[in-house]
Amino acid sequence: MAIDLAELETMRDTLLRARARGARMVQINGERVEYQTDADLAAAIADLEARIRRASATPARSVAFSSSKGL
Repeated sequence: MAIDLAELETMRDTLLRARARGARMVQINGERVEYQTDADLAAAIADLEARIRRASATPARSVAFSSSKGL
């Protein structure tokens, strides 16, 4: 099940706000998650940011070749 870009961004923003407040417990979509450390929360944010980058990336449509005679 893929999560759409808007929902990923909402989840990231929620985690960023919680981290800024110093909170380790977050409730997203009715699910309560408690992070043990700030590093765990930072890792979750980094994962969401990576997912957002992948979801918003446009696929490559062309390939450029460069060739030479090796001289």
